[in-house]
Amino acid sequence: MAPRTTARADRRTQERTPTERWHTALTAIAPNKILIRGYPVDEMMGRLSFAEAVYLLLMGELPTPAIGRMLNAILVSSLDHGVSPPSTLAARNVATSGAPLKDSVAAGVLAFGPHHGGDIESCMRFLDRGLSLTRDGQSVQEAANALADECVTERMVPPGFGHRFHTRDPRAARLFQMALELELEGEHVRLLRALEHALEARREKTVRPLPVNVDGAIAAISADLGFAYDLGNAVFLISRLPGLIAHAHEERMRQAPMRQIDPKDHVYDGSGERRLPQGRK
Repeated sequence: MAPRTTARADRRTQERTPTERWHTALTAIAPNKILIRGYPVDEMMGRLSFAEAVYLLLMGELPTPAIGRMLNAILVSSLDHGVSPPSTLAARNVATSGAPLKDSVAAGVLAFGPHHGGDIESCMRFLDRGLSLTRDGQSVQEAANALADECVTERMVPPGFGHRFHTRDPRAARLFQMALELELEGEHVRLLRALEHALEARREKTVRPLPVNVDGAIAAISADLGFAYDLGNAVFLISRLPGLIAHAHEERMRQAPMRQIDPKDHVYDGSGERRLPQGRK
């Protein structure tokens, strides 16, 4: 009996022995003080935009004013896209059951996948593969032509191109315009634009017209800003979260419970087109 008692006591001692401490570089909490990446959160409040604070948390340093504006535009670009996306339908279908708002929104987040929200990471990887050709001596245009020929041969729609509704995605066009104006256009954006022209030149051979969509624009710009692949997807998630909340809340407030939701049956009855007040850039 003695050896078993000793072994049991040894196990209890091992369980009480603290393991090596783990580390985090994100947020330090102390009585009456909250430091996010070293900056007091109360000093950030009212001085940093939400987009700038997000960049600080994800990347570790404050963005330049240009990067802050660019990231803010990216977050606005994917705020919502109507009732038809899978994530929106998932949120509304859970909301119609009477589930709490948080559960409905969580269902929407879980609907993000390789074909919805995940295209940003795929496009970033695709562009990096193309840029590896430029490091082997090819020009950006030659690398774009090689990628375009590959897509035509394999009858593949490259990630970040094409859209179910838009033949010209207005969000992508605006993001490219801002990247140019803010002098943030880098090698990923240049390759993406060259690839768009290369695909257009091969239009008779492609499956369908393939304009750059908002995911492609976000992917190229995020890569030029130094975001890792999975953080590109995170930017989309952060951007779309308010839209999921709004749809789930509207479903609970305006619709009868337990209904079958067909996105093709919806009728928009919100505000007509209007312009931003003067003074807002």
